[in-house]
Amino acid sequence: MNNMGNYFARDYHGPAFILFGPAHLGALLSIVLLNLVLSLFRNSSEKTKHSIRLILAICLWSDEIVWHIWNIATGQWSVQYLLPLNICSVLIWLSGFMIIFKNYQIYEFSYFMGIGAGIQYLFTPDLGIYGFPHFRFIQTFISHGLLVSVPIYMTIVEGFRPTWKSILKVLLWVNVYMVIIFTLNTQIGSNYLDLNAKPGTPSLLDLLPAWPYYIIFMELIGIATFLLLYIPIIINNRRLRPAVP
Repeated sequence: MNNMGNYFARDYHGPAFILFGPAHLGALLSIVLLNLVLSLFRNSSEKTKHSIRLILAICLWSDEIVWHIWNIATGQWSVQYLLPLNICSVLIWLSGFMIIFKNYQIYEFSYFMGIGAGIQYLFTPDLGIYGFPHFRFIQTFISHGLLVSVPIYMTIVEGFRPTWKSILKVLLWVNVYMVIIFTLNTQIGSNYLDLNAKPGTPSLLDLLPAWPYYIIFMELIGIATFLLLYIPIIINNRRLRPAVP
């Protein structure tokens, strides 16, 4: 198999992924730099901002579509594994719509769930044998990097801001969604959102108690993540608050 074919192969013979190895750190640094560059467009024209939003949405969707094509081509696609039902998959499609049309209701979910879930996966991706420069490595960091960058862009450049009510709304609807997905999992034998069992590969959930108790800890970690993500908003609101004479 030639090198180009190997980069897309299911059985990759190149270097495996190394957690916080040079390639991993380089990918994380690239995402940080992307956000710094995007923040420079804060005072740009609406036409320029619209073009940037459209490019980001196309990149999000194209990356996800190619991911599904690769799984089909390599015989890995299945209803139990690759329906767009995991939080990141759902938000990739919704965030593209949100950034094009500047939809605030989706932004609330994108800010808390997209940044929270995206950062967690960027720091601990389940890539196994797929190190740089395999397609799987590049695709993962593009999709989850943009999942983080899109709501940051909407916050810094477009001036969107979540509120305390946003946190409550996201918590409510995420729990409703979890009930729906848990029920679906039991019907089709899947494990979307890791609700019906811990994943078969090593993950952070291995540090938590057995099913179903780890779901409670997942909820608590989610709430803590939302509160941490809201701290910059609190600081910004206080900075903009007029001084009391």
